Parts: sequence; C-alpha cells; structure tokens
Amino acid sequence: MSTVDDSPDLLYSEAEDDLRAAVRSLLTGRGDIPAALARAESGVPYDTALWTSLAAGIGAAGLLVPEALGGQGASHREAAVVLEELGRAVTPAPYLTSSVIATQTLLACAADDRDGGAAKLLGALSEGRTVAALAVPLSTGPDAPLPNSRPGAAIGAVADAAVADVLLVLGDDGLYVVETAAPGVTIGAQTPLDLTRPLSTVTVDAAALTAGTRIAGADTAEAAVRRGLLAGAGLLASEQLGLAEWCLEETVRHTRERHQFNRPVGSFQALKHRMAQLWLEVVSARAAARNAADALATDSPGVPLAVAVAQAYCGRVAVHAAEECVQLHGGIGMTWEHPAHLYLKRAKSDEIALGSAGSHRERLAALTGLQAPGAPTG
Repeated sequence: MSTVDDSPDLLYSEAEDDLRAAVRSLLTGRGDIPAALARAESGVPYDTALWTSLAAGIGAAGLLVPEALGGQGASHREAAVVLEELGRAVTPAPYLTSSVIATQTLLACAADDRDGGAAKLLGALSEGRTVAALAVPLSTGPDAPLPNSRPGAAIGAVADAAVADVLLVLGDDGLYVVETAAPGVTIGAQTPLDLTRPLSTVTVDAAALTAGTRIAGADTAEAAVRRGLLAGAGLLASEQLGLAEWCLEETVRHTRERHQFNRPVGSFQALKHRMAQLWLEVVSARAAARNAADALATDSPGVPLAVAVAQAYCGRVAVHAAEECVQLHGGIGMTWEHPAHLYLKRAKSDEIALGSAGSHRERLAALTGLQAPGAPTG
C-alpha cells in the first residue's frame, strides 16, 4: 500500500538559492549604512531605486501572483527567501506589507472579483508599479479582532501606508481599494520604534470609501484579510530568521577580530557558550520559519499550526540575537553609527507585529487541544 509523504520540505531548492544570491547581491551593492541611517532619521527611509530593482528588476514583487495575472507564479517559499535577505540587511522596503499581506488578501478575493478589480491591481503590484497596504494596525494577528473601519474612524499603526499608492480598507459591507491620493484620505505619520518601517494613522471618510473599488463582499472580505494576515505572520518568521542570522554572523566576526589580553575575545569560554547557544536557537528558528513557508506554499491544513509555532518562537530568537549583537560588540555596539541598533529595533518591532508571541502561543495551545479557545493562560 502506497502512502503520501506529507512531511515538510525544509531544504532550499536550487532555484531558491539562485534567488537568494540575486537579492543578496542587489542589497550588498546598495548597502550603505550611513545613507540608510540618514534616510531613516529623515522619516523617509525608502530607497525608491532599490525597490524598483527588487520589485521589477528581479521580479520579487510578483512571486505570489499567478502567471495568468502577470506575476511569477512562484510560492511562499521563494517569498520567504526574499524576506530572509531583507531581514539580513534590515532593508526599508514595503515587501512584507505589499507583496505578501496585500497580495495574499487580493488573491483570496478571487471568488468575489467579478469586475476584475483585484486582478488588475495584482498585475500592477507584481510589476512593482503600485504599492498597496492593508489598513489594519501592524500588531493585528490573524485571529485578532479586526479594527473598526467605518468611514472617518482613525486606524493607527498602519505599516508602510506612507509609501503606498492604494489602501485595502475593510468596510461594513466588504473590502475596498482606495487610492491614498484621493480626497478624504488622511495619512498621518507616527513615530515608530523601528525607523526603517514607518507607521501611520489612516483615516478614510465616507466619500473616499464610496469612490473606491469594492472588490469583495462582507463575508469574503474578512476571510481574505485574515488569510493575508496569516501569510504575513508566517513569512515574517523568515524576516526574523534573516535578522538573527546576520546578528550571529556579525557577532562571531567581531569577537574573532577583537583582542583583549593578546587573545580574541571570542576564545573566552563564557562568550563561546553564549554564541553556541544562540547558534542552536537560530538553527531551530530556521526550521520553524521554513516549515511555515512550506505549509503556506502547499496550502497544507496545518498552516495555522505552522504559523503559530513559527511566530511563537522566531520573534524571541531575533530579539535575543540582536541583544547579544549589541552587548558582545561592547562600546561600539551602543553607538548610533553601528547598525546593531537597527537590528534590535526591527527585532523588537517584529516581535509584536502580526500578533505577539503570547497570542500565538495561545493559538498554538488551542490548535493542539491543550487549551480551549479563549481560555486564560494563567
């Protein structure tokens, strides 16, 4: 009797390795930390030329979009590789928000997309001509209550709204596409912890919502938004993985080159143990992140479980790696000129993005039958 092997594939394919090499080469060539810091302090951290090269030149923006709609017809596994590299470089780019969350939300609207509005927008997103943002707070998890999006209500902490061309707004009767430049749309800047991922307060009045394009009815809209948030949470783990990998590699490099008492500080036993422990955590985070990406790519029934595991674990690892990077660099790690603080701030921001680790642990307990949904954790 034959059996079907449904075990996840955690290894990288040759195509994924080639994609990684292309993205890393692009980011390394544009990697200018002083310029990135200056842009972040100015409140406009994005390098539009870099985004154009990544989204359109490499074709990364269309990885999740089917070829029939103008995309690459790839999967979440390839998108995860891109996010790993963006995490390694703490790149200010609306990839997670536009090319993953908004794109996945639009794809989930296919059943109600009778006028082709979602399909048309997906084509523009895949070509890098348009950037979209889902008008929900960045902290909203896949199973969390969705914000009240009635006309005129302010929605805070919307990531990348400042650079978006269109917003996906959840109204009482469905999901709307609204241009950010339309009258009645207000986008106010907030001061985020992570300067490389700007947050905004978004307000859309009744006239702007009515003038927008309705792409899904109420029932489909909520399910589509939750699917987008689920994909975002699952692939956020890959960004956290890339961030943790850079912090570990940079810390090992620094402690190998930094000498005290005529010896590399990395040869001291206490520091060896700390870095060995961090390596074990990063390896485990890689397994969790790859499992989530593979589950999303294969549309496995275990997607919610894989995403909950990844987010319950990877956020903590990224923060720990960034903290160790700052501490083991000594005085230089505390300076504004060294990029370690950018990684720590991104790690702390990611830790509460798309649901906190605690909320994902609760979801994990409910999915595995260890706790009834909604029961207190104690």
